Amino acid sequence: MSALQQAKLLALEMTGLSKDALHIHVGLLVFFGAALLLRSPLAKPRPWLVAALVTIVGELWDLGDNLLGGSPMLLAEHWHDVWNTMLWPTVILLLANWTSVLSRR
Repeated sequence: MSALQQAKLLALEMTGLSKDALHIHVGLLVFFGAALLLRSPLAKPRPWLVAALVTIVGELWDLGDNLLGGSPMLLAEHWHDVWNTMLWPTVILLLANWTSVLSRR
């Protein structure tokens, strides 16, 4: 089992969250963390791009672990994880841009 899989199991055990809920929380944590570290407003794409990159790398790692472990490649499940992880960062990015446009009127 890879280090990523071990870390995910530990996080699930420690938090008591479901796998889907953990994806949502990690996506928001990476998005807001990137905004803070990069000192970038939420309306700019950089924090969203960091969250997307982390999400994609994590899912590619999961795919690799599945292939190495002999598990079938269930692309729909990986897409579900990407969707779960990136939904709220995407909504926040769009709302931040929309409200900044409205406030300029």
